[in-house]
Amino acid sequence: MVEKKIKVTLVKSLIGTKQSHRATVKGLGLSRINSSRVLEDTPAVRGMINKVSYLVKCEA
Repeated sequence: MVEKKIKVTLVKSLIGTKQSHRATVKGLGLSRINSSRVLEDTPAVRGMINKVSYLVKCEA
């Protein structure tokens, strides 16, 4: 079975965002602008991306 992956990149600053959104971005493994991570495509990760969709960019 092939594991689905998603590449997530932080494209906006965390300054002025809610504390819970900052924690979600940190949970995704992103630290600074333009940092990227390749993550497994799970419902939990999708939910985290959905919560901070205005801060990140996703690629399949």
